[in-house]
Amino acid sequence: MTAQRCMTNLNAFDGAPSERLISRRDFLWRGVAGAAGAAGLAFCSDAKAGAQIEEPLADSVRVALRSAVAHGAPPVPVFASTDAQLRYQRWLGTIGQRLTGRKPEPQVRQEFLQTVWYESKRAALDVSLVMGLIQVESAFRKFAISSAGARGYMQVMPFWTRVIGDGDPSRLFHLQTNLRYGCVILRHYLDMERGDLFMALGRYNGSRGRPEYPNAVFAARRQWEFSVDGRGV
Repeated sequence: MTAQRCMTNLNAFDGAPSERLISRRDFLWRGVAGAAGAAGLAFCSDAKAGAQIEEPLADSVRVALRSAVAHGAPPVPVFASTDAQLRYQRWLGTIGQRLTGRKPEPQVRQEFLQTVWYESKRAALDVSLVMGLIQVESAFRKFAISSAGARGYMQVMPFWTRVIGDGDPSRLFHLQTNLRYGCVILRHYLDMERGDLFMALGRYNGSRGRPEYPNAVFAARRQWEFSVDGRGV
């Protein structure tokens, strides 16, 4: 991937024109904020990830990915219209009800969903896809660890913090940091696979070309789909 293409792909992280979240300049230059505690870790034999493969990255790709995770602003949605804001509020209420059994505390549930929405939009990913991936990866457990050492909601391998982050894998137990890495990595794999979601999901899981993991995510995704008059959030 050339430097020009890699920087072009970063445009996706600015969000859709009607629901832009941050400016590209802020996205590229602000630092990651906050640190995460690792108390209450759950070693989960049924966490599905753990085999993301560390591959050589061109310098241009590494710089782009490092920039993509280096903005730590609070996940506060910004809307270009009242209609967009109302769709988001309806999504928050509907999906929040579906998630109650897994996250019964209202404030925790709302913070989680707001962050999922923000990071998904920032990376130009479908929100229901990210929710389905989280369900398959960690069953919505913040401190899940796979047998291979992948961490958190989106089961991010610690080597990513060394390759494109600050080298501190404990940050992968912080809500926004974990979702930021997971969404950026999935976006990267989608770019590598030229938009082929099946292959990108396989690469995310370390099982590229095999159907089990992508099919599991696709099935889970259907549980989190939402639309208002045929339009999503």
